Amino acid sequence: MLLFCRMGYSSRDSWKSIDWITVLLYVIMIVAGWVTICGASYEYDMDKLFALSSRPVNQLIWMGISLCVAFAILMIERDFYEVFSYLIYGGIILLLVATIFLAPDIKGSRSWLVLGPIRLQPAEFAKFATALAVARLMGTYGFELTRYKNFLMVLGLIFLPMVCILLQKETGSALVYLAFFLMLYREGMSGYFLLAGVCAVVYFVTGMKYADVMMGETPLGIFLVSLLVLCITVLLVYIEKKNKLAVQIISYTSLGVLGVSGLVSYYFPFNLNWVVLSLLGLTVLYLIYLSIHSWVWNYVLIGFFALASIGFLFSVNYVFTDILEPHQQIRIKVSLGLEDDPSGAGYNVNQSKIAIGSGGFSGKGFLNGTQTKLKYVPEQDTDFIFCTVGEEQGFVGATAVLLLFAVFILRLVALAERQDSVFARVYGYSVASIFLFHLAINIGMVTGLTPVIGIPLPFFSYGGSSLLGFTILLFIFIRLDATRKEH
Repeated sequence: MLLFCRMGYSSRDSWKSIDWITVLLYVIMIVAGWVTICGASYEYDMDKLFALSSRPVNQLIWMGISLCVAFAILMIERDFYEVFSYLIYGGIILLLVATIFLAPDIKGSRSWLVLGPIRLQPAEFAKFATALAVARLMGTYGFELTRYKNFLMVLGLIFLPMVCILLQKETGSALVYLAFFLMLYREGMSGYFLLAGVCAVVYFVTGMKYADVMMGETPLGIFLVSLLVLCITVLLVYIEKKNKLAVQIISYTSLGVLGVSGLVSYYFPFNLNWVVLSLLGLTVLYLIYLSIHSWVWNYVLIGFFALASIGFLFSVNYVFTDILEPHQQIRIKVSLGLEDDPSGAGYNVNQSKIAIGSGGFSGKGFLNGTQTKLKYVPEQDTDFIFCTVGEEQGFVGATAVLLLFAVFILRLVALAERQDSVFARVYGYSVASIFLFHLAINIGMVTGLTPVIGIPLPFFSYGGSSLLGFTILLFIFIRLDATRKEH
């Protein structure tokens, strides 16, 4: 009750401290997004464009609702968000679980709650709730992320909503929670976790892309990944322990054995993967010996990384064929260039590229895009909204949007860095990480650099839940920043 009693006084005092630059960037983006939605929805009939049931009008209504919610957030006492963070998180988790059973099946997923004419996607609101809960936990007095118990608790808060969303069959929305690892890295998480994530992606892509390519009797995919694991293992030994002798022994032995094996296989073909895997096994044994000899466990950890990498490599085929859905498999194959499906899974991306390319340097002009007007690009006002920008505004407009997001995200990082409490700083970096993840994956989808996983472009893609969710996520941070000196 005290939080609400102090609400008016505290808000008036901190009103002048609001970062109006971030608010201005927000307003510019939602207005630019609305204009882009108008361009994507226009069908050579101005009356239909502004009909009450049209998407531009619906988005305009959600813009009004979002601005009202933003104002309300700024008026609430900042301690409210910290005190009730776990309660908010728990409520959203219950809503996510309920959605699994109550939501109708829409395009293969159960992620939308239908309330009459209104449809809400709870997953969009779980982002700010998770960010609040993680910030509250990490802001606890004496909390240290380097303690395994604390680290596992943080992972639990992050992965719980992620699992719930996966059960709704919304893979794209679930993957957004990986963005929290960028924040965790800033807060002291070992960089080796990020290295493991990058390596997993590289192993997967390399293993899949060259899985069916043969180098004599040797499957090229497994050979390249195994060789890469060996190189990274040697690099880690050098970086972590600066043991030049160990690096030389492993490197020279591996080069010598591979050179001789390659020469022999030229005349007597055999599978070179057994040679590389044997070298990796001997390397792990050597690292265990070094660990026992010097009583340093780092060598064992590096050896474990090598073994885990090989285990991951041989699990790729199982994960791809037995866990991923058929439509996910084909999207990945199309993205990697393993299959050409211009009328199926690759249709969206191909049409998006055509639309962006047809815009040229300066674009065709507002409401003059042909690819979007003729509806060649599916989801052109939601997940593929950026192709409308590229077609109508050209290279200039697309670059301006990317620069706008770059300034916005860098501004969030600057605000997060100046916070005087762990709670506000962690929340701020979580916000910046989520926006960065959305931007990178969405642009990657539209341009064919990443598989299509259905992630909206913040403030631009059509959708009330998306706009409202991002607004709440952002303005809670703006409210925390406005009173940082008072806390």
